[in-house]
Amino acid sequence: MSAADAAGPALSAYIAGSQTAPVPESFRSLGRLHILDTLASIVACRDLAPARLARDFAVAQSGDARRSAATILGTKATAALGDAAFASAMAAHGAEINDFIPSAFVQPGPAVVSVALALAEQRGLSGEAVLRAVITGYELAGRIPKALGVGNLRRAGIANHGIGPVFGAGAAAASILGLPEDRIPDLLTYCAQQAAGSWQWLLDVEHVEKSFVFAGMGARAGLSAALMVEAGFTGVRDSLDHPEGWMASKIFTGGDADRAGLIEGLGERTELIHTAYKRYPVGGPTQPAVKGLLDLLPDLEASAVESVRIEMPGRWQAFRDAAMPALNLRYLTAIMLIDRRLDFVSAQSLERMAGDAAVHALMARVDVVHDPAQETPPGQPRTESARVIVRLKDGAVREVYVPHVVGFPSHPMTADEVEAKALELMAPVLGAARAAEVVRAVAQIETLPKAADLAHLIAT
Repeated sequence: MSAADAAGPALSAYIAGSQTAPVPESFRSLGRLHILDTLASIVACRDLAPARLARDFAVAQSGDARRSAATILGTKATAALGDAAFASAMAAHGAEINDFIPSAFVQPGPAVVSVALALAEQRGLSGEAVLRAVITGYELAGRIPKALGVGNLRRAGIANHGIGPVFGAGAAAASILGLPEDRIPDLLTYCAQQAAGSWQWLLDVEHVEKSFVFAGMGARAGLSAALMVEAGFTGVRDSLDHPEGWMASKIFTGGDADRAGLIEGLGERTELIHTAYKRYPVGGPTQPAVKGLLDLLPDLEASAVESVRIEMPGRWQAFRDAAMPALNLRYLTAIMLIDRRLDFVSAQSLERMAGDAAVHALMARVDVVHDPAQETPPGQPRTESARVIVRLKDGAVREVYVPHVVGFPSHPMTADEVEAKALELMAPVLGAARAAEVVRAVAQIETLPKAADLAHLIAT
């Protein structure tokens, strides 16, 4: 990258100007929808283990600091600023229902939205400030992993999921705080120092460590970086461009690193268009297979099924053998055949996966295999697909190929579909009337004088 194309100065100018620069309505509308999707995830997951553990931890750590605190989203509890943002982010990724950027392997909403709302509440700022901060945060969360190289990170055993949200949360916090342009380089270096995460999250069973890596860690680290800079901390000012800086590490050079993409079109295009929604309450790569089976269900009876074969691209083994229910396609197939539907509770149920004899019997008849023909060609945008083949005991075969699922960037959900998903997730917790009020409030977030109104609206 030439001096003229140096990443640090361009990112510094972008983040510092994020609260005043013109924002196209197309960016704003996507930003509003992803805020809504994240809040709905928080409401739905507030009683799951990752949310409960993080909330209890945050309150215990905060002590008397709660008097100048922020709300732990989804609850009426408060905690010190950093602890509240951490706990809110953990709740937002308490299950497999929040948004994700498939091209970057990150899930930006939990960390970015939680930090933006926590800071805005503490500082008495508006919904407009939050929306701008969220748009800024998504930009960094999506661009940083691709600049380092998604493949490079995987080969190094470093989880993109932990790196992107640190920078996303840091950028969102810097935007809210109004850090000046000449201080953003300090923010970036403290984000780099805290960027971490291991792919061993794949071994997690309870979804707690995964929530930490994907959400809580990034929220806490990115917010801390911004607050440290606000307090006067200084550091390496060119960590993204110096030949001996963070991005110059051998593991981040060559391969699929895309340094130019880090600042290309900054402020003119948005990572929000590359951000996907999860239509179903399961992991992103499992969505096509789930859709395929749901499409076949009207013509299937569990007792008539001899076997099910799911063919898919990518890391198929992880979704055949996953210890986490919402990522295990054999488990998800079994409960859908038995229940004739898929619901949020069963998709996350460790108890049912471990102890339901009927589920275990059906899981033994399900296989997940790799289909090289479904792999995305090099240089093409990542997509998800699956072929589901059901053999019945009478010899008949039911088969469906799902090339994509609505919600993926190539086939985005409409605003009405995102709002319907949010209502479906929130209504059981908040009631239909208040859930609808949340949807309306986010749709006009720019008009909220105090962003804290959103936190109070989803509190239970």
